[in-house]
Amino acid sequence: MSFKQDLKKGIKYVINSKKKIYVTTANIGINEMFKGKVVLITGGSDGLGLEMAKKFDESGANVIITGRNEKKLKTAVSTLKNASYFVNDVQNINSHNELIDYILKKYHKINVLINNAGVSKHEKDFLTVTEETFDEQFSINLKGAYFLTQNIIKRLKNEEKKDFNVLFISSERGSQCDYLPYGLTKIAINSLVEGLSCRFVGEGIRINGIAPGVTCSNLVKKDKTGNLATQQYISERYFVPEEVAEVALFLTSEYARCISGEIVHTNMGNHLNPYFK
Repeated sequence: MSFKQDLKKGIKYVINSKKKIYVTTANIGINEMFKGKVVLITGGSDGLGLEMAKKFDESGANVIITGRNEKKLKTAVSTLKNASYFVNDVQNINSHNELIDYILKKYHKINVLINNAGVSKHEKDFLTVTEETFDEQFSINLKGAYFLTQNIIKRLKNEEKKDFNVLFISSERGSQCDYLPYGLTKIAINSLVEGLSCRFVGEGIRINGIAPGVTCSNLVKKDKTGNLATQQYISERYFVPEEVAEVALFLTSEYARCISGEIVHTNMGNHLNPYFK
């Protein structure tokens, strides 16, 4: 370690030795967990995104959902009590400022960002991946979420006391090796969650991820009202978006203030590889 690093570490130690931190635990009713909070959900017009929007809406939040299809967004907002929508393609980095300006003008703050927008091209094998499918999945799943998060944190830079949570929607595939673009984007997201948490937790910004198992949606062509049994997974069933949405609500709430940098798997342990199986 260099002299400069030693000096910097010593100064930081002196400053922190005089710092005082006090903690009070949360005591909030479920219907007021997010009262007055502003929650932005990308890809919120259907599936898991919409179910998360419903949970936050029921908990008192002002919810903004984004997506590329205005008709679907309008239909989704009509099912919510206190929500609005903004047509936005998250992979268009230049459009992020317009989205953030809209929210700050309307609500004057952003408390929660949920990077949910994602796509899978379901390629059959490594040899069937094309440059087009590769770029689309990385642009939406990773690049869009990366720069939207960056842009909002930049806007919060001058706020003395930050009240901001970021939640990335990953996948159980992010905990396994992979050669398809979808899985690779989720592996990268898991690393990004941990890296960003280390970087910003000291500034009062918590960053976590959820890694769902196979969850019923249009993406996986599975109906949540049908038979969810399957022998393909250790859980012996598929999952429904509502139960994943409940975890999202917890991780971004006051009840999870001591959690940051975690990838919470919502798949009943399907990602585990026990030696005794």
